[in-house]
This record gives sequence, C-alpha cells and structure tokens, in this order.
Amino acid sequence: MYKEYPKHDINLVFEMLVTIFEVKDCDPNAMNETLFLNKLFAALPAIAVDYGMQFLNGKTDLPSSCDDILPLFIRFKNLVEYSEKIEILRDTSTELTNEQVMERVKISESLASHEESFGKQLLGFKANENTPNQIDPNAIAKTESNIEEADDESNQLHLMDGSAAVLVCDDIIETALFYENKCGFKAIHLDDEKLPHIRLTRDNIDIVLTKGDTLVLHKYASIDYDMYIYVNEPFLLQNELQNKGVNIVSFLPEANESVKSLTNREFVFEDNDGRLICVSQRA
Repeated sequence: MYKEYPKHDINLVFEMLVTIFEVKDCDPNAMNETLFLNKLFAALPAIAVDYGMQFLNGKTDLPSSCDDILPLFIRFKNLVEYSEKIEILRDTSTELTNEQVMERVKISESLASHEESFGKQLLGFKANENTPNQIDPNAIAKTESNIEEADDESNQLHLMDGSAAVLVCDDIIETALFYENKCGFKAIHLDDEKLPHIRLTRDNIDIVLTKGDTLVLHKYASIDYDMYIYVNEPFLLQNELQNKGVNIVSFLPEANESVKSLTNREFVFEDNDGRLICVSQRA
C-alpha cells in the first residue's frame, strides 16, 4: 500500500473509502462491501478494532485472540488495497511511459481478484442481512443456533437502562416534526406519565420534548452547545442530515486532515429552535 493511514481511527479509513467509491467508476459492490465491513467492525470491542488497524498498517504478529476475526482484517485490507488501485487508475493527469502503461494494465487486471470477495459471507454473516450490534471475537457465531445462544447470554440486567435529555419548547409538535423529518427520530406522545411530553427515539438516543417557554441553553450560559450526541460514524450522519436540509453550523474536518489530529472529531447542527447540537465521534 502506498498511502498513510491513521494508527487507530478506523472511521477515517471508512470515510476515505466511501469518498472513493462514491464516484461509481468501479465495481458497484465496492460500496456495499465498505458498509458491510463497517458494520462488522462497529460490532467489535474497541481493542479488536485497534488490532484491525494494526493489521492494516502492516503488523502481522497479532495475539491469538484475533484468530477468529482475522478473516475480517484480511477482507478490510483487501478493500483498502482495491481503493488504492482505483485511485491509481483514475489518475490520468500526466503522459505515461510504456512501463507505466504496462503497470496500469497489470493493476487493472488485478482488480478482479479483489472483487471476488465483495459481498460474500464473513464471520457467519451475510452482507444483505442485518449484522449484530455486538460480536464476541472469542466466540464467532457459526450457525443460527450459536447466534441465538450468544444473544441470550448478552441479555444481562442493567438497573439503569437509559437517560433522556429534556428540551423545553413553545411548540413541541413543530420541534417533534423537525427531529422526525430531518433527523430520523420517531416521536411517541406520552400523556400517561407525570410529565406529559413527546419522546423522540433513534438508535440508543432518547430526547424528551415538554411544553414551556423555549429554552436555548447556550444563549444564557457560557457553553458552546445545548446537547451532545455521541456516534460511531459522524461522517455518514453528517451527510444524512445535510441531505435532509439541516443547517450544519460546523462541518467535520476532512478525513486526511484528521489523521494526526489529537482532538475528537465532531460537527455541529442547529435545530428548529436554535439549539446547537454537537455530534461527537465516540472515542
């Protein structure tokens, strides 16, 4: 591989891949392969993801605990190498020598070997099926029965199951519609609790809207944001919100610029009441 990649932040690599494959002059399954591998990595513990990045950067003497998920690391590196070859073939800015032409022919002919694995089953999961929220690297599910057993073992009792930010709004219906239509939340109107409100839910996020004088906290206190939302894939969420017409106040830095950054990656959007919501990449 000829490019430099971050040592730990796999999300930056996936953002680079998405940008490359969006052009659609390569195998149409490349983007699906990117999203599939991204979901599998998102289900792994952080230490396992870090080993995947070490493998991408050339380290092969990984601990034996990585043996079961090594096929994922290999598929990931295969996809990254494929993306580099696509970029090389796209570069036609200079006149080519005969040797360079022959090298490009060789690269072009090698693409098929990378594309063979795109979309194939991996770690017991298929690209066109829902991937799990959590994968135990030491017990990769091989059959449906094993998957069900793993799910049962993960259902542990949590005395505290979640929390919700409370947003006070003049018009909770208008705000609820903004979060539903623009941000992908689902709204449930609850009047059977002590505090009548609308509850917004998306993934693991709960937000409570209650009626009152709209309070935009950052305008009254010396703070930058009214709420934080932590995500694994800020780039994909930023694109989604931007496509829905949400006002992005501060954009994510470019992936290449963030490779050596010491600060957390984040973007900021504004809701219909003027609140500033910081979307920060989960460390």
